[in-house]
Amino acid sequence: MSLDPPTYILSLQNNIRARPISWEGAVRAKTITDGDLKKIKSIDKVRKEQRKQTIEADTNSFVALLLGGDDAQDIFQAAAKGKRQDIIQYMLVLTGDLIDDIPSFLAALTKHPRPFAPFLPLLKQSTNPEDPIPLLTSAVLSSLISEALVSSSKQSSQIEEALPQLYSYLSTLAKSSDAGLQDIAVQEYSAVLRTSKSRSLFWKQRKETLNPLVEILKAAAGNGKDTDSTLYGGSSSASIRTNAEVGLGGGVGLQLLYHVLLVLWQLSFEGKLVGDGLDEEHDIVTLYVSLLRTSPKEKTTRLLLSTLRNLIDAKPDTLLPAATLARLPALLTTLQSRHLTDADLLEDLSSLQTSLEDYTKTQTTFSQYAAEVHSGHLRWSPPHRNPAFWRDNARRIIEDNNGELPKQLAAILDKSWDQDKQVLAIACNDVACLVKEVPEKRPVLERMGLKTRVMQLMADKDESVRWESLRAVGEWLRYSFE
Repeated sequence: MSLDPPTYILSLQNNIRARPISWEGAVRAKTITDGDLKKIKSIDKVRKEQRKQTIEADTNSFVALLLGGDDAQDIFQAAAKGKRQDIIQYMLVLTGDLIDDIPSFLAALTKHPRPFAPFLPLLKQSTNPEDPIPLLTSAVLSSLISEALVSSSKQSSQIEEALPQLYSYLSTLAKSSDAGLQDIAVQEYSAVLRTSKSRSLFWKQRKETLNPLVEILKAAAGNGKDTDSTLYGGSSSASIRTNAEVGLGGGVGLQLLYHVLLVLWQLSFEGKLVGDGLDEEHDIVTLYVSLLRTSPKEKTTRLLLSTLRNLIDAKPDTLLPAATLARLPALLTTLQSRHLTDADLLEDLSSLQTSLEDYTKTQTTFSQYAAEVHSGHLRWSPPHRNPAFWRDNARRIIEDNNGELPKQLAAILDKSWDQDKQVLAIACNDVACLVKEVPEKRPVLERMGLKTRVMQLMADKDESVRWESLRAVGEWLRYSFE
């Protein structure tokens, strides 16, 4: 999938192409040879067709010019020794042009014994994300690695050396507050995420690579706060809000959002590897449901649905419960009522609906509650406020699997939940219901630390947490005095 080059890079390349270079001075200073200069002039500032013919007539010598050969050093190493930053920049732009315009030359470059070696030192030349040399280098390197990934099994060890270094550099751009730099990182990630190997390496470095991208998505979703969305509450028939009403949160532009979603979609083809981790570390299903509600274009909706389908198909046991709790079924019904035309989107929508319907048919109310508790993220789903549910299931909740569910409630209560206090309120509600329905099990619950924790939460700054914890303590005290 080809994307238009980032505007930031295009502007930089055009600026460098327009600068005069003192090539003869470089020859006199013995920075480059006269032979180097003749090769450069034969392909510089000439028509594309003439350049292509010149390269194809003597491909090996031009490969040697850029990457070195026999005892000759490459042009970048020579320019670096001569401290000619202008030549390095110019040759990076020219190399990029050759790669883009002459596919056979790109293939020839990747067959060199060390195709990435001249570029790796240039990535580390500066810690300034706006420095042109690392920026231009990353563009060339991502093209080379992208081609090598699909065309040459001989370069496996070289790729495993180069790709993590490229990922680390791009992660610095993705963490930038500049949307132009972020878009460069995301597009170059996308260029190399063509194989299982590159996606696995990306996942291995996910604290560097993935986390900044998820932060961009969270910003676009407005952080997915429940207070300002219909994610878990409200009518299931509520219409999807338009982009005009909600915009994109955090100042995230539509192009950047699309490119980030594209990277996550590519990663989702490794669903068995990444599915559980994405949901445990980033609550990805909830985030994607939030993004679906505010998706401004059909193309972003398509990527969101396709990614969810890939992940859920790969990890149904953990992600179907998460999708149900996030009210994805209701949202899919709403989406179905829209005038959507993309065939792939409609297929993904239908597949997700079928998977969720089949899952829902097999679930009891107890199973739904257990899945929610195991997810570690409680919401005011129906069981919590249903007296009949607690009458029928409280004893089973305490006794099932040696008290696994109340132990998980204790683990949930142990966290501060500063960004989502209602989780604590719901957990206190559940403790109150357990004590009320099965008072003889109070010592068991107390040994798990539940009584101590709900008493501590009576002093919480959040009103709903104080109220629910007070109710739980009240149930404990009521049976203490009876």
